[in-house]
Amino acid sequence: MVNATAKPSVKKRKRPASQYLFPLAAAYAALILPWSSLALLMGIPAPVGLYSAFGHAHEMLIGYAMLVVAGYLLGPIAAPKVWLLIAVWLLARLGFLCFPGSPLAWSGALAVAGLTAAWTVPRFARSAKKWRNKTTAPLLLILCTLLAFAAQPTWQGQKILVELLLGLALLMFFMGGRIIAPAVAGHLLRQQRTLQARVQPNIEGAVLIILFMVLALYPLPSVFSEQFAGVLVLLCGVLTALRLLRWQLWHCRDRADLLLLGAGYAWLALGLCLLGCALLFKPALLSAGVHALTVGALGTLTLTVMARTQLLQRYRDPNARPLSHLAGVLINCAAVLRVIPALLGQQSNIWLLGATLLWSLSFLLLLVVFWQSRGARQVSA
Repeated sequence: MVNATAKPSVKKRKRPASQYLFPLAAAYAALILPWSSLALLMGIPAPVGLYSAFGHAHEMLIGYAMLVVAGYLLGPIAAPKVWLLIAVWLLARLGFLCFPGSPLAWSGALAVAGLTAAWTVPRFARSAKKWRNKTTAPLLLILCTLLAFAAQPTWQGQKILVELLLGLALLMFFMGGRIIAPAVAGHLLRQQRTLQARVQPNIEGAVLIILFMVLALYPLPSVFSEQFAGVLVLLCGVLTALRLLRWQLWHCRDRADLLLLGAGYAWLALGLCLLGCALLFKPALLSAGVHALTVGALGTLTLTVMARTQLLQRYRDPNARPLSHLAGVLINCAAVLRVIPALLGQQSNIWLLGATLLWSLSFLLLLVVFWQSRGARQVSA
């Protein structure tokens, strides 16, 4: 017999993790990364963890980028979980910035990696049907493992940072394609055009396989393995550029959000080509390749995805706040100021300071976009 007086169970309300993590990531990018640049260039006071190129790269790839990845991939989540993730992320940041190499630093990193993996890997492992989709789970597991290792003093070096960058490049290639292809196809359909090359499974599958091979090859202690990895990375850059061209983004001149996503994908292709050349025969190109992937691809794609996600949730219009377009333009200008001098071998503090200023300003504008859209009615999923 059913108890008529029993109260129905109330399902805990879940909100997209992006609503919590994206503003935090944007604020961190606007503050900490320029702070580390100024500490290196001008010696201004900063936490001890920022006084090295490794610290600067670590906080971009782990402190910032992995937080954006978590915000995008976690989906709807109960508030206590996301607050727990934020707490351990703050613990990890405090540990690395103020006490690098300490138990606080690596335990915080381990907690962030463990929670991120526990809440994302099973979800993608269960839901994926095609083999290309199934690669997301092992890639996330690899990234979370590298996140934990990078906090250990014995692992802090160029190889683990390049491994992290390659893993994030693979994720940008895959997720970026899954965002751009359907969005462009839908826009062209409204123009009475048909986009034949959408996901492009052959190119997607080839790049996924090749970059996983590179992740296995690059750490091996052999010059040959590094050069072979360079050939493979260069090939991935060419295939990424071909995939981008086949999306015909020149028909999307009235969609600033799609053009900015395309710009980020172009930086990804260029960065992979430059990194491949650096590993293969010209180490002087390493800085240009790394910054094309970080400032150009990672900066543009993450900023644009965060803005689009927020505006789609609030307005169902990814271009509802044109200020987000200005932010995207500024971060592309920052990438130009960082990459071109590195290509020409003419690095100077003026170029670096200009890139730093534009980077910070772009994320401050993104925070303004978040603030402006806070009162808009949440669109139901």
